[in-house]
Amino acid sequence: MAGGKTPHFHNSEGHARIEVGVKEFMCIGALPPYDHPHVFLDMGSDSEKVCPYCSTLYVYNSALKAEETTPLGCAFDISKAA
Repeated sequence: MAGGKTPHFHNSEGHARIEVGVKEFMCIGALPPYDHPHVFLDMGSDSEKVCPYCSTLYVYNSALKAEETTPLGCAFDISKAA
């Protein structure tokens, strides 16, 4: 993802798993102000990754675009953060 914007995802709803369309991303935990340190996660050759802070299971889904999630609404637009 060099040179591009790194997608940020959150799990404010407490989902058991979140499907994402990228293998490199940032997990922020819950939405601010209840977020944890924004941690970079890289799945590498794997298809899933657990966040070491909030234990959210992220699963790669190639059918999703970079900032899409299943369930909906777990993408975080860092440019709109105050």
